[in-house]
Amino acid sequence: MATDRIGASIWGTLAARLRGARSGPARAALDVFAIRIASAGFAYVAQVLMARLMGGTEYGIFAAVWVWIGILGHSATLGLSQGACRFLPADQAVGRDDAVRGFLFGGAVVTLLAAGLLAGAGLLVLRAEGTLLAGPYGAPILLAAAILPLFALQDFCEGVARSQNWAVLAIAPPYLLRQGLIMAAMVGAVWSGAPAEAWVAVACTLLATALAASLQAICLIRRLRAVHPPGPRAYRWRPWLRACLPIALTDLASAGFNVVDVVILSALMPPATVGLYFAATRIQQFVAFVHFAASAATAQRFTAAHAAGDRGGLAALVRMQGALTLAATLLVGAGVLAAAPLLLGLFGPEFRDSLPILAILVAGSVAASVFGPGEDLLTMLGGEGVCAAVTLAMLCLAAGLCWVLVPPYGVIGAAIAMAVATTVRGLAMAIAAHAIHGLATPVRLGSFRIRDR
Repeated sequence: MATDRIGASIWGTLAARLRGARSGPARAALDVFAIRIASAGFAYVAQVLMARLMGGTEYGIFAAVWVWIGILGHSATLGLSQGACRFLPADQAVGRDDAVRGFLFGGAVVTLLAAGLLAGAGLLVLRAEGTLLAGPYGAPILLAAAILPLFALQDFCEGVARSQNWAVLAIAPPYLLRQGLIMAAMVGAVWSGAPAEAWVAVACTLLATALAASLQAICLIRRLRAVHPPGPRAYRWRPWLRACLPIALTDLASAGFNVVDVVILSALMPPATVGLYFAATRIQQFVAFVHFAASAATAQRFTAAHAAGDRGGLAALVRMQGALTLAATLLVGAGVLAAAPLLLGLFGPEFRDSLPILAILVAGSVAASVFGPGEDLLTMLGGEGVCAAVTLAMLCLAAGLCWVLVPPYGVIGAAIAMAVATTVRGLAMAIAAHAIHGLATPVRLGSFRIRDR
């Protein structure tokens, strides 16, 4: 009965908040979530297709390479992608159009240069190491180096579009169009006679990323010119980098945190086992997208409310984001677990063994969502250094737990390690946000309300 009352309270409050969301954040979050769900569908079909075509070993190689593209690509923006959501709305609010133009142009150039240098440095390190480039990972890694600058530029474009509240333009090209193109390119390549190997899958990813990034950049430039006509540029590199470099460290640590389990498994387990675990993480992304959608729709609004001195509006936005995120995470998590036997079985009969992995990972996501948007407050309002330190500490915790639990428990140990680290990370971010900004982010399950100081 108590569970029923809590569920009814959640449903009622969720419906009321959605009906009353006239200011736009809830609608934007729903737009982003719908796109990410659609993109997850494309990604899921693409992963099933690749697993079926390539087999466990080649699929495991592709999964490991794609993980590193994500880690390095998100980090190569030097935090300027997230920085766009912090600086552009503030500069626009006070009429500093020259600084806006400087950030847009300078950020794109620096992102491309940093990604190119990172790719080149990585290849030099691997060449000195000697074995990876000569083995089955060699061709996929070389192709991944070409993807890196395109991936980073698209990440920067996403941040700029988010800063303008253009949610569809921010999210659809990288997460919907790119996934669809990867799938189409892979089918076309194999149909035309190419071998179903990891390097072919990475080559299809290169083509898809180039097309999606180009289309997004063209659309974004056209829309920005309508808002900010050409004119003088001002470059405020000192404040930009002072804030963005810690954000970049957070992004790097976050990217590492999201894939450290796969990386450690790839070092300790055979590729087929890595593919088994990776399939579960791909389905778990349906749950993780809830927080992503909420953050994409509200993070820049935190900045605007803070810059305007609207403490009450900021607190209300925090309450709304936390409540809706928790409710949606519970609902999506339950749906994913209900559909998991079918979703996993499509990868192949052996992938049904991943169900316990998926259940543990979903539980970690739900537990973390209880603590609210602490990380967004630290990134957008100040406290990025603390945010980076917390994320690095949690990365170390996750890695340590994986190293301890994987040898005796295998993939289940990796899932437990990530669920524990994810929950502790949410708690740590909430504590830090309250200490710095005086805002209590955890959701109270009984009344579905949040207190603030």
